[in-house]
Parts: sequence; structure tokens; C-alpha cells
Amino acid sequence: QLRIVESGGGLVQAGGALRLSCAAPPGTFGDYALGWFRQAPGKERDFVALLSWSGGYTHYAASVKGRFTISRDNAKAMGYLQMNSLKPEDTAVYYCALGTSLSESPKDYTYWGQGTQVTVSP
Repeated sequence: QLRIVESGGGLVQAGGALRLSCAAPPGTFGDYALGWFRQAPGKERDFVALLSWSGGYTHYAASVKGRFTISRDNAKAMGYLQMNSLKPEDTAVYYCALGTSLSESPKDYTYWGQGTQVTVSP
């Protein structure tokens, strides 16, 4: 089992920014595609962004494109999600995930963190 830990969530006003981090054990992080997902209360877990193993390919949900940036540092076994121009509708628990395919579906990701809460006030 590969343990992932997210951090960086919090409360921010609309228009503000947060940077989420995702820490994984060293050694195998670079073998996996990195995905970020979010889940608001009473809703399904939604795709936010993904990044290929080497970092050369990115894909974003339409709702966050241009505002969020996904990145990774394989040497440090760290993943990141920079979130700018935050909106109240971005409020959710954000999850980092590792998988073996470049997919928007949560079902295609094997390892998940515990989630970090992001709350954006109007």
C-alpha cells in the first residue's frame, strides 16, 4: 500500500489562491500518473486535473482550466495543485491520487490521499 498525504487546504476569500501539496513515499512516485479530484458535500468525486509521469502532459477540467496548475517533483515525490482566482464553487475536499493511466475517472486511480478541505468564501 502506498500512503499519500495531502496538505495546504484552508479557508480563503473568493479571488484568492491556495497551493495544495501531495506527498508520497520516494522511489515509486514517478511510476504513476498524478491526478487531483474534488468532492463537494452530497456530490460525486469530480476530476480536476491530471499530469503524466514525466510531467509533459496535463489535462484540466473545463471549470478550472486557466486558474489551476498541476505540477510534480519526482525527485521529491511531491505533487502540487496551484489554485488561483478561487471561486465559492471550488469549495470541496480535494484529493490527490496516483494511477497507471491518464484518466478522468476516479476508478482508474489506485492510491488516494485522505483529502484536504478547501473552503472559498464569497
